[in-house]
Parts: sequence; structure tokens; C-alpha cells
Amino acid sequence: MVFNPDTDIPDLAGQVILVTGGTSGLGTQSVLLLVAHNPAHIYFTGRSAARANEVISEAKSKHPSVPITFLELDLASLASVQSTTKTFLATNTRLDKLICNAGVCAVPAGLTKDGYENQFGTNHMGHALLVKLLLPTMIETAKQPGTDVRVVFLSSDGAGAHPPGGIIFKDLKTPQSFTFAGPWLRYGQSKLANVLFAAELARKYKDSGIMFLSINPGVYKTEMVTNASFLNKVFIYGINFGRLQDPKKDGEGAWNTCWAATAKKTSEGKEIVKGEYYNPVGEPGKKTRDMGNDKLAGELWEWTEKELENWE
Repeated sequence: MVFNPDTDIPDLAGQVILVTGGTSGLGTQSVLLLVAHNPAHIYFTGRSAARANEVISEAKSKHPSVPITFLELDLASLASVQSTTKTFLATNTRLDKLICNAGVCAVPAGLTKDGYENQFGTNHMGHALLVKLLLPTMIETAKQPGTDVRVVFLSSDGAGAHPPGGIIFKDLKTPQSFTFAGPWLRYGQSKLANVLFAAELARKYKDSGIMFLSINPGVYKTEMVTNASFLNKVFIYGINFGRLQDPKKDGEGAWNTCWAATAKKTSEGKEIVKGEYYNPVGEPGKKTRDMGNDKLAGELWEWTEKELENWE
């Protein structure tokens, strides 16, 4: 699909947008592309106020009239997710787009502050709580006439590299130190969770008026790559030889994200299917291995709901 963000992203007047991980990489590119289309307010999260100020300065230099606000957020801490959500809701009764962009890749074995495997806790659990706490506001927003409310999860084709069984629930509160390939199995597990969770949300909230999607943004040389260990860099460059692209080139790394957040049709001119997984740009993605496992999606939903039942 030929995608031109200048013309294919529609006017976003009146819309409130929240992007996680907007202080670097694909998140920054998403913020900069969306802010150009006149949203009522765009919020973005991250852990570095200094980096956030750079993003705000760049956005304001081109689009000074659009309000843009940084919210400090650590997705590896459910308390941080809860606190940031309360800050957002204290001044907002509307949310049109939630882009779950932030994440970690192939980090060393370990646990989050809440005792979950690092990648699963950050990439899935943090976003799952964020969605849970913001969903009532998004449901109310969707009731208003002329709205287009969406939740977009950034996954990866790496979701197909999950461990046997898809998600190893019994070990999610351990570092899951598998084998040499452990960091990538854990990454695949967390990205699989993004795909399955979007699909299950679409089923659970089919009458909410909200579109839930998961996407593969493509293969880009973001900080996840440049900050990786030597061995992980060898692996990344090896399996993606000739494919790694610069995400800053025309903001291309964020094209599929912005398509998923705003488009009316797929690359084939068909209706976008709620809960589905899309490749760049706007192309139906192939769900390999357990990516299309509805039973596992239901199990993930139940497990996650139980884990988050005391977080309000």
C-alpha cells in the first residue's frame, strides 16, 4: 500500500490521543506524524523528561497550536501505570486513540517491580492495566456522535517465535531463563500476548464502538536494536539482513501505526476487521503458530483479569 501520512492521515480535530513510549523511536515518529493533523490534545509517555522536552520542542516548532503533554510512565511498574492514568483522567473525560507502542526487546532475564518476567510484565501487563483503567473513558467517548475510537497494540512478527505452548502461564512470575534463545522466546511470548489480547478485547467489547487492532510496524533500527547486546545485535542483523530501515526517514517507522489509528480501509480496499493483525502498511498479517489461537487468547484474558483485579 502506498501511504502518504500528509494526505492519508485524516483531520483529527477534537480528538485526544495517547501514545506510550513517545520519547524515542517509533513512538516519537507517531507523535510527530499525528500532531500534524490537528488533534485537540496529544499525550505521550516515557521515562525521560529530557527526551520528552526534545519531542515537544520539535512538535511545537512545526505545530505550535496543538497542545502536547508528556506523562512520565514506567510500564514495568503497575503502580506507575495506575498513577499516570489517574493524572490523565484528572483532566480528561475523552480519549479517542490509545496507541500501545512502548516496549522492551530481548532484555536480560529478570523480573519487573511487580514480579513478572521482564518482557511480559512490560510489554503486556503494563499495557493491559493501562487499557483496563482507560477503557471506561474510551467507551463513553465512543458513544459520542462522529467518533472513531481505537486501541492499537504494536506487536511484531517476532510473536511467532514464542515458546512451545505460546504462553507459559505457570512461569510468568519467574525470570524464565530458558536457553541461549531465552531472550527471544520471552520477547515472542510478550508480543504474542499483544496479538491475542487485541483479539480478545475485540470479542469482549464487540458492541463498545471501539476498534482494537494489533500491528507489525516493520523492521527498523530503533534504540531496541542499537542498545542491544553484541550477541543480540548479531542475531537481529543476521535474520534481518538488508531489511533494517531508518525509522526517522519520512517517519516511515510509524506509518503502519498511524494507518491503524486512523484509516478506513485496508491496503486491498476492504473493511478493517476488529481484533485483527496487520502488516505495513494496512496489509492483513499472517498469524503464524499460536497467533490465531482463540482458546489461548481467552486463557490470557482470564489470567490477566485475575492478576489485575485489585488494580483500580
